[in-house]
Amino acid sequence: MRFLDSLRRLDAYPKIDNEFSIRTVSGAALTLVSSIVIVVLVIGEINAYLSPNISEELFVDTTRGHKLQINLDFTIPRISCDYVSLDAQDSTGEQHLHIEHSIYKRRLDLDGNQIEEPKKEDIQVSTKRVSSTEAPVTSSTIKPACGSCYGAARNESQCCNTCQDVIDAYRERKWNPNVEDFEQCKNSNHGAIEGKAFNEGCHIYGTMEVNRVEGRFHIAPGKSFSIQNIHVHDVQPYSSSRFNTTHRINTLSFGEQFDFGTTQPLDGLNVVATEGAMMFQYYIKIVPTMFVPLNGSTLYTNQFSVTKHQKSVTAMSGETGMPGVFVNYELSPLMVKYTEKRNSLGHFATNVCAIIGGIFTVAGIIDSLLFTSIHVIKRKIELGKAS
Repeated sequence: MRFLDSLRRLDAYPKIDNEFSIRTVSGAALTLVSSIVIVVLVIGEINAYLSPNISEELFVDTTRGHKLQINLDFTIPRISCDYVSLDAQDSTGEQHLHIEHSIYKRRLDLDGNQIEEPKKEDIQVSTKRVSSTEAPVTSSTIKPACGSCYGAARNESQCCNTCQDVIDAYRERKWNPNVEDFEQCKNSNHGAIEGKAFNEGCHIYGTMEVNRVEGRFHIAPGKSFSIQNIHVHDVQPYSSSRFNTTHRINTLSFGEQFDFGTTQPLDGLNVVATEGAMMFQYYIKIVPTMFVPLNGSTLYTNQFSVTKHQKSVTAMSGETGMPGVFVNYELSPLMVKYTEKRNSLGHFATNVCAIIGGIFTVAGIIDSLLFTSIHVIKRKIELGKAS
């Protein structure tokens, strides 16, 4: 018994007989409010415990072997698909070789409605130019008439039997062809394509995978080709000032997309060209990003920031360049890593105890103040000292 009496003295929660306790309406109201607050806060703490915690790290990117996936969706509402090209180049200005891509073009009318089904775009085939020293391939039995190159032939044996032959000969001379002056072009569909250059729009979308190096891609009017390793777009027979490069970026992203840790600041951007021959440039800084979920394999994507610039490249402006949409991107040497982690049970239990104990303690202080104040006021009223 002595041991139990000694142990009883350690009780930090002394009990009061019911006959000495007083129950009040204010205490009941405060108990209800406290209980509701405790329940709400505990439910929030349970949700926080069940939701993974995301930790963020920044370190030098040492990954190798990953291709850079470019996801794009552009609408050019005032230039026909037959007269707009998509090209990708690396940092040296050379075209990317062996690009894996699924880029499609969809013809639109001026109201943005689809004219025909999308067609896959070929962005990696460069046109092979026939050398001026090579003799044209002919049949051994039939020798067609030799068409005129209109002064652009390299030698007397060179023939231009098609509209494209004349244009190629002019390009090799670095002259500007005027197809209306060529007899070969009058019976070809070249004029038909040019006739609808400004009567249709174009929707370009899809993905392409390029080497993980600094580079650029652009959407510009005219057929693209290379002359002596120089990338050229032929916009003849129109002057560059006639091209309206108004565009909408429906989406532009790099890498695999998931719901966390991605930024796409250009999505939904509408850009209106205030005059002809406008050059729009987007300088993008790509930050490689790694996401490590609780369950599943590691995901790789990219975040990016962007700086925009535009200028007029008409002859009157004195600026160099060509009309179109140009996207230049470079990769940051740093990588951001997001890791999902489960919250600890000890942290959860500590927070729940802090919530319950803290609210009961504060509620007890408030109840004591209310009870004391009400009791003092009643005593003054009974003694007639209340003013």
